[in-house]
Amino acid sequence: MALAIILLALVVASVLFHIFSPWHATDLASNWGSIDTTITITVVITGIFFVAIGVFLAYSIYRFKHRPNQRADYEPENKKLEWILIWVTTIGICALLAPGLFVYGDFVRVPANAMELEAVGQQWRWTYRLPGEDGILGKSAIRHINAENPFGLDPNDPNGQDDVLVMSNEVHVPVDQPIKVLLRSKDVLHDLYVPQFRVKMDSVPGLVSYMWFTPTKVGEYEVLCSELCGVGHYNMRGKVVVDEAGAFQDWLAQQPTFAESLQSSLAGGLVEQGKKLAEGQGCLACHSVDGSKSIGPGWKGAFGKVETLADGSTVNVDATYLKESITNPSAKIVQGYPPVMIPYALSDEQLDALVAYIESLNEGASDQPVEDEPVEMREVKPLPEPKQPEQPEVKEQEDVDPVELGRQLANSKGCLACHSMDGSKILGPSWKGMWGKTEELADGSSVVVDEAYFKESIANPNAKVVKGFPPVMTPYQLTEEELQALIALAKSMAEQTESATGEAE
Repeated sequence: MALAIILLALVVASVLFHIFSPWHATDLASNWGSIDTTITITVVITGIFFVAIGVFLAYSIYRFKHRPNQRADYEPENKKLEWILIWVTTIGICALLAPGLFVYGDFVRVPANAMELEAVGQQWRWTYRLPGEDGILGKSAIRHINAENPFGLDPNDPNGQDDVLVMSNEVHVPVDQPIKVLLRSKDVLHDLYVPQFRVKMDSVPGLVSYMWFTPTKVGEYEVLCSELCGVGHYNMRGKVVVDEAGAFQDWLAQQPTFAESLQSSLAGGLVEQGKKLAEGQGCLACHSVDGSKSIGPGWKGAFGKVETLADGSTVNVDATYLKESITNPSAKIVQGYPPVMIPYALSDEQLDALVAYIESLNEGASDQPVEDEPVEMREVKPLPEPKQPEQPEVKEQEDVDPVELGRQLANSKGCLACHSMDGSKILGPSWKGMWGKTEELADGSSVVVDEAYFKESIANPNAKVVKGFPPVMTPYQLTEEELQALIALAKSMAEQTESATGEAE
């Protein structure tokens, strides 16, 4: 009897909790009211079954409870009951699936007059691209991604020159205009989600997914990532602003195009170069520039400040500390922040540009470039002869074996986190037996793993990606001596396997 009462109380409490719960859907701000209808149908059907089964269980427990001197009837089968259950279950499942299939059919058919908007996910921020006056988005490819071309646009495609680039987390769209959102990811799985629009879609590395909606209410709405994407997932937020057509065009006219972005990179001083570099490298995903709280220490007013470190010591935020924190971020962690930043192999020119930009963010600091000479950063190839931060543990000496030096370098640079030395498959191709091997690339072509390819894959890893592996490696700018040491290590791994691999090439 007690169990039957508990079950009935659970059913009643669940229904009341649903009715009076404050966690209901947000107000609809798009054309997808049919999605709300589908959810309502699902809740009603599952609710009916939940109540019916719960009440039936409570009734059965009370009605057929054990009584002395009574014996249950033995009934091994009941055809009538079985057919009733089959038909009721079938009708219930069809009622659950059918509305969703109709809505999905509409969801994948984009209206012909839809405006395209590209959203690019990167730990842990969103950036956007819109077509220019020609109404066509330019071609993009991962091999074109670099510090000044974070979207990876093809510089030789005329359709991409007027593409509008939005590097902030805020994007504007016109009201009552169908929007087709193209989704790309530069690192891991993300998921663009705007609750008021009732749409969400995965952003997957290596492919372009899409969704569409028509915003119906002017206002500001939060953009979320609904796919766990790392330690900063909670902070991967943005804003979509729905404007009237005129206000949207005014906003659009203020945004830079791809061509203008390239020109500003060439014409600007160190501060402008640093700003472009910070945007392209994804620094602003973790470091705010407006004083707001972020995953890492904010940059506004940071230069010259005395920070308390995790070990209790203090440090003055000057150029030396900033450069060390970029190339070796785990050396000195500011108290209250997680040690999650990865090292960046930047040239001295790039480090100077970032430092100049951070210094310019101080209160009252001048926005003028600190040097008259512009810094050339347009080439995809590494800048000429960049000086690297000291790596005492791998510093070359006359009596050091090149293979051993390469092994130390591979460990210190983190190469072995993604490339195995025993033939096992992890994130990147294994180095065992790699040298001299012919590899099939993602685009269907093939390449021989020789010195030229090895160097290119370190300096510009997205240029030729081996088939079956994700394009997630960041570029490394190494000296010729360091490259030769890694090459010696790779060759030694091939010699350990069998000379047949080299002879086959």
